[in-house]
Amino acid sequence: MTKVNISLQSRLIKTAMLSSMIAGIVALLFLVLISIYQSMSMQDEIMDEVADMLLSRDIKQNHGLQVDDLSEEFSINYQLTFDQQLLTQSKEFPSIKPSSILSYGDGQYAYAWHEQQLWRYYHVQDNERHMQVTLYQPLTERFDDFWGSISVYTAGLIILWLLQALLLNFSVRKQFSSIKRLSQHIAAKDSNDLSPIENIQPEFVELQPILQQLNLLFSRLQHALAAEQRFTADAAHELRSPLSAMQMRLQVLQRKHVGHLEQIQPDLVAIQQDLNRGVQVLENLLLLARLDPTDQQQLHKQQFDIQRLLHEVLASLEPFIVEKNIDVQLDFPIQDMKQEDEYWVWAQREFLYICIRNLIDNAIRYSDFSAKVTIRFQQTQQQSILLIEDNGQQLTNETLDRMGERFYRALGSKTQGSGLGLSICKKIIELHQGQLQFSRAPTGGLSVSISLVNKNIMN
Repeated sequence: MTKVNISLQSRLIKTAMLSSMIAGIVALLFLVLISIYQSMSMQDEIMDEVADMLLSRDIKQNHGLQVDDLSEEFSINYQLTFDQQLLTQSKEFPSIKPSSILSYGDGQYAYAWHEQQLWRYYHVQDNERHMQVTLYQPLTERFDDFWGSISVYTAGLIILWLLQALLLNFSVRKQFSSIKRLSQHIAAKDSNDLSPIENIQPEFVELQPILQQLNLLFSRLQHALAAEQRFTADAAHELRSPLSAMQMRLQVLQRKHVGHLEQIQPDLVAIQQDLNRGVQVLENLLLLARLDPTDQQQLHKQQFDIQRLLHEVLASLEPFIVEKNIDVQLDFPIQDMKQEDEYWVWAQREFLYICIRNLIDNAIRYSDFSAKVTIRFQQTQQQSILLIEDNGQQLTNETLDRMGERFYRALGSKTQGSGLGLSICKKIIELHQGQLQFSRAPTGGLSVSISLVNKNIMN
């Protein structure tokens, strides 16, 4: 299950906005409930006032006009009776059956269902004067103005939320600027600059211990790199000394046997080439140990012919190939006068030489006598792919998974080795931002694929 990265900045804004929206919605609900209660109470008081006016003695005079005004304004339909005789009623008084009255609730007030809507019902009687008043009002009329007020309040709340979102976004971004500056300072650090970050002090108290621990980590890492550089320098000195001594003895041997140089000259030249190659490989390995995989500028890449490089590698491994009678086959696409640089790759030549030599040497070591090693080259507009296959030993899933680990050697392996060759290849390809993949070859052995990005894509 993949973890989804979460932005702290967006999380803070969302949390603040969610809290504000919940508070606003709760306040809106309280406002709706309070407004409904107040509207119902006010309308009930108006109905009571209309009933009092109808029961007054001078109904035919001024009070009658006021009743009509209130009736029209609040859609209150009234009826006044005296001893079951109709005295007066509004023009639109509904003919609601008593069975339609739902409940009387608090005595004189009740609700009635008529014409697919709910009505407010009010009934009062004057026993001394034998008069009765019945009032009906559609419940929807009570909330016409109410819903308008709620709509205005809701629109205002939405506008406030939008303004709050803008202000929060601006404020949080401004507050997080110190974190971004700290992140930029950390990203700028590399193996050449591990000095403490002192020119920035986070505004947030919670970040100060993190910065202190980072500076402490930089200090420890700086000391560790210094110790590694001292070790590398000492190792380089100790490794160069035997090679230099061998070169001097080779020169002495050439001067001592001047008369027999014709017979041993080819062997001496081969030994001298091997010594030179050994010195160069040593220098490259020491440089490889010091390189930062994240700094591509440290690699001095060039464009060269991979086919020529392969011939150099095979020439250096020729004694081992002849010893085991290995059939090495080069499978390159046929050139049809497309481009002169059809087999060219973009890489650090000496490093790629080391990598390919280790891979082919590994294929030869783990193959039987008279085995076959196939080297294929493919090239597209995006990348160059070199495939090395052998029909050597069968590989288990565990062995394939652990290919490239330092000092790892499969159990039961009778072939001598240090367990570093494939790990060196892996680091070289990582430095080139390429891919090194291990799989089972169709012939039964190991298949190694090197993928390098072409120069036009890198640019």
